[in-house]
Amino acid sequence: MWALTLALFVALSQAPQRSTPAAPAEADFVMKDFRFSSGETLPELRIHYRTYGTPRKNAQGIVDNAVLVMHGTGGTGAQFIRNNFAGELFGPGQPLDASRYFIILPDDIGHGGSSKPSDGLRAKFPRYGYVDMVTAEHRLVTEGLGVNHLRLVMGTSMGGMHTWLWGSRYPDFMDALMPLASVPTQIAGRNRAWRRVVIDAIRNDPEWKAGDYTTQPQSLRTAALMLWLVGSNPVRRQAAAPTLEAADRVLDAYIANYIKTGDANDILYALESSRDYDPGPGLEKIVAPLVAVNSADDIVNPPELQILEKEIARVKKGRAVMLPLSERTDGHGTHTMAAVWKEHLVQLLKETDRQ
Repeated sequence: MWALTLALFVALSQAPQRSTPAAPAEADFVMKDFRFSSGETLPELRIHYRTYGTPRKNAQGIVDNAVLVMHGTGGTGAQFIRNNFAGELFGPGQPLDASRYFIILPDDIGHGGSSKPSDGLRAKFPRYGYVDMVTAEHRLVTEGLGVNHLRLVMGTSMGGMHTWLWGSRYPDFMDALMPLASVPTQIAGRNRAWRRVVIDAIRNDPEWKAGDYTTQPQSLRTAALMLWLVGSNPVRRQAAAPTLEAADRVLDAYIANYIKTGDANDILYALESSRDYDPGPGLEKIVAPLVAVNSADDIVNPPELQILEKEIARVKKGRAVMLPLSERTDGHGTHTMAAVWKEHLVQLLKETDRQ
């Protein structure tokens, strides 16, 4: 979900290099007169996506090799084509070998190459929520790509939250579910607080000009700082910034990089979109085997709250995995470090193999 730390870059550069598949195919799926849950509409909603592989149908005409992978807040499907994810999962002989699976990597509403406020509508862009994003994902899969079944639905952070919603909204559509770095409950407590810091900073910034700014408001810097704060664990952050001078240098570099491409309206909308996330009422509807993977050093979803451990009991075939703090984990960002958790993916695929 968040940018990699300097320490992580060093660690990855020293790690054995994996074989990543060739560049994915990219395209857009356009939905006419898309109606949002708010009642607002867009004449055209564009969803950009990347794919690896080719869909395969069984004797009954059911696609049996499609995998949907959904990104986190502020991210895009491109984050999954990096060495720490695609290099661990999509290569020859790997768990989601792209020569065997049809892998779908969408840019969600408000992100990447998909329709978003910064395209021109700014604050007049419809107020989308997670419900709208999941609806658009489903339409991309079914209408845009002609996929009538998913072998696996998985996602990181926001994408993990979408995974819970997929399981309850479309319970018979997938063989397996794997939400990463998420919990199946409303955004509340400290998780809501850090989001409100960014939301309030932007909305109360005179430079925001009700969304009609011509240069990025200074509150975009606040957004960058908060994303840096919650994106890793304290051990890695301290190692990368062990003194006041070093901390300021690292923070300044992160902010400078973020504001090159970041947009205040886009991040504002993305953070506000979590307001309708509430999978709790639908947990008993999930019938596909589900393995939820969190890490103990994730300050967005801290394990001491015991939310995941409590709620997973309501999922018929649910299992929770809590990865302990280690030199391999990176707090909330562990969700894209596939080497740390892919053994659980392998097990889930084996358990749900119908062949």
